[in-house]
Amino acid sequence: MNMNVMTALTALAEDTAAVREKLRENPDKVYFPNFGNSDNIFREGISIDRAAFTIPGLNFTVYWYGMLIGLGMLLAIIYGYKKMRPCGIDPDRATDSVISGIIGAILGARLYYIVFNTEGMKLTDFFKIRDGGLAIYGGLIGAILVGGIVTKLRGLRLSAMLDVAAPCFLIGQCIGRWGNFFNQEAFGMNTDKPWGMLSWKTAVFITDHYDTLTDVDAYSPIHPCFLYESLWCLIGFLILHFYFKHRKFDGEIFIMYAGWYGLGRFFIEGLRTDSLYLGHIRVSQLVAGTCVVASLILWIFFRSSTKRSGNYKFFYETEVSKAQLAEYAGYEDMQKEKKELKKKIAEAKHSGESFAELEKEYEEKFGKEAMKARKQALKDAAGKDKENTENPDDGYKSILDDEETEEGKSEDKED
Repeated sequence: MNMNVMTALTALAEDTAAVREKLRENPDKVYFPNFGNSDNIFREGISIDRAAFTIPGLNFTVYWYGMLIGLGMLLAIIYGYKKMRPCGIDPDRATDSVISGIIGAILGARLYYIVFNTEGMKLTDFFKIRDGGLAIYGGLIGAILVGGIVTKLRGLRLSAMLDVAAPCFLIGQCIGRWGNFFNQEAFGMNTDKPWGMLSWKTAVFITDHYDTLTDVDAYSPIHPCFLYESLWCLIGFLILHFYFKHRKFDGEIFIMYAGWYGLGRFFIEGLRTDSLYLGHIRVSQLVAGTCVVASLILWIFFRSSTKRSGNYKFFYETEVSKAQLAEYAGYEDMQKEKKELKKKIAEAKHSGESFAELEKEYEEKFGKEAMKARKQALKDAAGKDKENTENPDDGYKSILDDEETEEGKSEDKED
């Protein structure tokens, strides 16, 4: 063997041994060896700890992973509630959808991870969430399925609700992805870029999976895929936020979200070394690619259909939405009046005065018949919307109306 080659191999082996030893001695540090040309905090290593803090007395540890996911959800909910009324959505009714959506997201994310995990996890490990293992696509599927059912049951238009939810998903994903940094997961192949990272945990993972990661050097910097996805979600959120007021139909923002996130995830997933697999296929890459193609087709179809209809109505323009929001707006006044009437009745009983007229007024305003009347008003509003949808003389053809009739569908086809 050539002497120069021997020297290079010997030097490489020595360097690898030195790096391995440094990582072993500092298992809590993450290094960025290519960041800058001189010594700095990134080259020298940043100390991280999975645990954010421990609650005194309970000996209960709160991890950064869960805390960041929780923070992402909180900010997403705050943003979403600000968007609801402009989209014609009653926040009270939507609360049921939000709660059920969160439950569906957690269950879906965990189930997706277990089903497609190649490490031999079982369904009996389902509740060991604190050990890690949530998949974003599973969370999205679970949130849409469970939250979508409740949305329909509460009389809201699903497509409008999804428009509100789409930017919220990006907020949660942007922040939640940093939990992967503290867990040292969601990383990729080797890179010589300045942001390439290296840690003891990533090195151990690559070494343990050397049979499948034969092209990856465990002791060289790797792609921080969590960072790429976090930045991609941030850019996507800004795009959807500023485009929101220009949307042409309910559901457009969600379709754009599915395409944007899918496009980024498709390429980022191709870099990862810890992907979930379906056979030999990266399952999230397959789902991402499908989302991109499907969203492009749907966006073109609904945009052209909306343009042809010439008189599309957003959910906030419908009678049922106006009735729901009117009920929501008057709820506080109604509760205040209800409380005052109860107080007057109690005072009249206490002083021995007649309270028959007060009870009659209470029954008329808040009794069973009054509740029936309010429900009937909502039904009448929904009926009026349906009548407008079905009336060919009105010129209005619903594009994403969840209750589109067969007659309406046939008219669309004739167009």
